[in-house]
Amino acid sequence: MAMSDTISSIRTEKGLTQEQMAHDLYVTRQAVSRWETGETQPGIDMVKLICTTYGVPLERFFDMPMDYYCQCCSMPIPDPALHGTEADGSSSESYCKYCYQQGDFTAKGVDMDEFIEATAQLEADAMGISREEAVSLMATLLPHLKRWREAEQQ
Repeated sequence: MAMSDTISSIRTEKGLTQEQMAHDLYVTRQAVSRWETGETQPGIDMVKLICTTYGVPLERFFDMPMDYYCQCCSMPIPDPALHGTEADGSSSESYCKYCYQQGDFTAKGVDMDEFIEATAQLEADAMGISREEAVSLMATLLPHLKRWREAEQQ
């Protein structure tokens, strides 16, 4: 799905006009219109604001299903060799090998904020962005992932 379609569908699902969405995001109605027609695209910070404001996962803006990502750290795990392992030694469908081994998380006893602090520099280095940008990106992505959603419900 194109970014223009994603923005339009989010707005429609939330029952908003372009004017209302523009007000929520501190932009003009024309900016929302240009995004929806594909004339322009919002930057990553605006995409993060859309996700935060409307409670949608950042992955929705990409053409990859949620199970493509580690449900702890958000790393893409397309290769089975990158999958973690369950207690019985089978491959984990949800987690990467860095986050999950033998049926348990490698980073135990940490909350999401502590996890972000501990791994932000790795994310920054892998993506070629600043540590601050990595923290911001992870704070947007992680709340939508299985590990952190389940931890919040406990």
